[in-house]
Amino acid sequence: MSGIFEPQTEKYLDSLLPARDAVLREMERYAAKNNVPIVGPACGRVLHQLALATRARRVFEMGSAIGYSTLWLARAVGPRGKVFYTDSDPKNVERARAYLRRGGVLGRVQFLLGDALESLRSTRGQFDLIFNDVSKVQYPEVLRLAVPRLRAGGLLISDNVLWHGRAAQPAAPDDKATCAIQKFNRLIYRSPQLMTTMIPLRDGLAVCWKKPER
Repeated sequence: MSGIFEPQTEKYLDSLLPARDAVLREMERYAAKNNVPIVGPACGRVLHQLALATRARRVFEMGSAIGYSTLWLARAVGPRGKVFYTDSDPKNVERARAYLRRGGVLGRVQFLLGDALESLRSTRGQFDLIFNDVSKVQYPEVLRLAVPRLRAGGLLISDNVLWHGRAAQPAAPDDKATCAIQKFNRLIYRSPQLMTTMIPLRDGLAVCWKKPER
């Protein structure tokens, strides 16, 4: 349970989700057993849906772990699309590569080993969608880096913006993660370049649409 929803409501929402294929189900089991953070099927569907709706073809994922959200995104961008996977753990990269091969999308994914922010700095070009799921203390810096890299009409989507309910409570000064999430949330709603909606699904998804220049 996420700590955001009333438990019965969360169970109800989960019960409505269509069955995933064998690869996604295996990834979900592995993540649960090994305490690997993934967005889960409800948010995975949102990522997939938004990538389809915006016809995203070039996606940068900041914090990919075992490639669960990568698989949802890579299936959405189509055979001519590209998803840039980032993670600093070689074992995660190896496991993600195996899952994505089995999922039939390996050719759509470029693997970048190392810090996600540094990988974004060193990767050229604009993106249709950037998915942010890095260390929470990095979120304000992600915003500074990511917005200029989005095309007009592109999306910045961030996970964990409700932070298990802690974002709605006063944060202790030494709680750097919660303070960073709260700062990020204020910034995305105040940004003149973005139109932001926060979706209270699972642990909270922030969807930021980059406004066209006038």
